[in-house]
Amino acid sequence: MRHLVFSLAALFAGLTTVAAAQNPPAPTPAPHPAAAAPQAGAKLADYAGTWDTKTMVGPKDSVVATYTLTVSADGKTWTRQFPNRDPIATRVLAFGGDSVVTETGPYQSVLRTGQMVTTWTTGHYHGKTMTGTFEAHYASGDVLKGKISATRR
Repeated sequence: MRHLVFSLAALFAGLTTVAAAQNPPAPTPAPHPAAAAPQAGAKLADYAGTWDTKTMVGPKDSVVATYTLTVSADGKTWTRQFPNRDPIATRVLAFGGDSVVTETGPYQSVLRTGQMVTTWTTGHYHGKTMTGTFEAHYASGDVLKGKISATRR
């Protein structure tokens, strides 16, 4: 009889162990991260002024074009003007933190005569300077990517 009780106890212990291995306890949930502090960031009006801008491409950042970016005092009106050209309206698509995304065009390309181009630019505001990237999308389907660097006058 003892042998039967001992065998049943061992069998029960073994079944319990197998069941526990197949159904491990639920993991303890990770603690919630602290909420991020709101980022003050720049306002559109902070971009106000006249910016001398260079567009660069290639591994040595060769300057391929320059233009003047003018932003109204309230930050709502943006224009881009290449040398010896009329100003071109520039639209703000998004902004937040230190960054602004703009779209200009379509307009006659400065680099590819006779082609229309639309340019998207992402600028990162640093007070009196701005750096970032651009993508120029040509009517032919070509895309040119590069960097920008701007200094406020």
